Amino acid sequence: MAARSAAPSTALVPDPAGLLDLPQGYSYRIISRMGDRMDDGYVVGDRADGMGCFPGGNGRVILVRNHELQARHHDTGPFGTRAVPTSYDRSADGRALPGGTSTMIYDLRSGRVEAQYQSLAGTIRNCAGGVTPWGSWLTCEEDVTRAGSGVSRDHGWVFEVPAAAGRLVDPVPLTAMGRFNHEAAAVDPATGIVYLTEDRSDSLFYRFLPDRPGRLAAGGRLQALALDGVDDSRNWSGAALPRGTSLPARWIDLTGVDSAQDDLRQRGHRAGATLFARGEGVHFGNGEIYVCCTSGGAAKLGQIFRYRPSRAEGKPGERDAPGSLQNFVESDDPAMFNFGDNLTVAPNGDLVVCEDQYTDVVDNHLRGVSRDGTLYTIARCRLQTELAGACFSPDGSVLFVNLYSPAMTLAISGPWAAPRRTG
Repeated sequence: MAARSAAPSTALVPDPAGLLDLPQGYSYRIISRMGDRMDDGYVVGDRADGMGCFPGGNGRVILVRNHELQARHHDTGPFGTRAVPTSYDRSADGRALPGGTSTMIYDLRSGRVEAQYQSLAGTIRNCAGGVTPWGSWLTCEEDVTRAGSGVSRDHGWVFEVPAAAGRLVDPVPLTAMGRFNHEAAAVDPATGIVYLTEDRSDSLFYRFLPDRPGRLAAGGRLQALALDGVDDSRNWSGAALPRGTSLPARWIDLTGVDSAQDDLRQRGHRAGATLFARGEGVHFGNGEIYVCCTSGGAAKLGQIFRYRPSRAEGKPGERDAPGSLQNFVESDDPAMFNFGDNLTVAPNGDLVVCEDQYTDVVDNHLRGVSRDGTLYTIARCRLQTELAGACFSPDGSVLFVNLYSPAMTLAISGPWAAPRRTG
């Protein structure tokens, strides 16, 4: 079961604007909205999802934001009828596909956006991703549309967007990282290994061993995690991996990672890889990898796993050294944790998790998770949409988060180094 907060409860303060309830001492500002005109003449697209934050110098940060748009979303995309010179793919009518990323430069001191522009175009359903230690954003397509299905190229890839690009980047798919229903990515800065999640009910948890750390386009090896004796971590048919349990993990090499038949996860499972329930957010922090599985657990309300790399992992000649995987959080109470998605690590080491419920009427929150697995509430979204893209400024003073649709990006200020736990 999920651990409950033992700290005194502090009620959230109702937001007069009806947008986001926060504890006393916290406040938000809307810094970007769908339809805002950007510096390149395009507009901010809808369906804002995963997001990364980078230092920009002189009190500024750079935010790279995904837009989970498909070909049918031209009307709420960034381009309208404007020409797009650099696009990965186009729909049958020649228009650039509206999915991709937008980038903004934000001044923490003045609270103003100094620039906004489209940084990647022509992709489909850019869901989440992850920041790299070398200053880029890995944006992931949660889509496996094949060429000829209304588009001219295969989809299901990871793309890299330098944070300081200043323009539309050349869209190069990182094909060695596999073609599947990508969700998010996290890089271990000590090794350059990239950990990847897959948003499917029968997903795998992947890692990519780059031939040249920091140069992902140079290729590498894709693997899937396996737990001896546990081929299914979802706990849907019994507690195969009870909450709090840690097991040694090993990694299985995968072949045919371009997966023309979208069967990579099935082939990997037959080879011994463990199943996960809709792997979504993944983040490196506290020297560990945190993985959110949206519908995992006996109650199907969500799990958070904690992967601890071995000390030898990533060293020359020992890159296959196993780590360990722990079922860190498993919810049995929707009032405490319900369908976690994107997640990040707060300045005090706690997790901040965005909820994305799938009921007709949603009541999504930002949830906190302490280092001992205690759950608490940070914020409540008052709109019928999901929270996504949570990421902190490098100095830890501001949490940035997206409201998915209609797209908005918020900057939340408060005492994040020691957030007050709320009920």
